[in-house]
Amino acid sequence: MNYPNAAGNSGRNPLERGTFRDDYRTYTVRASSANAPDSFQVLTGERGDDVVLVVSGLNSGELKATWGRYWAGLKPHSKIWIEEQAFRTVYSGHRITASAPVPDSGSVRYCNG
Repeated sequence: MNYPNAAGNSGRNPLERGTFRDDYRTYTVRASSANAPDSFQVLTGERGDDVVLVVSGLNSGELKATWGRYWAGLKPHSKIWIEEQAFRTVYSGHRITASAPVPDSGSVRYCNG
């Protein structure tokens, strides 16, 4: 599996944050808005219409991961990899302007979903 290969905005769509790949497919990450998005989607497929993952609650800090129909059955390590790559792609090259509280140095944030 590879790391994100396209950091930041692609220049085509202000909501598109970039792409990442595994051994089989390319995933596209889109934010819900250009500035301070509250959610993002991970899409794949030839037409970009296969929803892999939607992560919401970015501004509130109450993260919720909702998996697409096929993708909900993935093994936990594959889900973690997709989540990590998606977060790297969303925030790579973008200033984080969301109002989410900064966690304590000893706390860990994770998606509840």
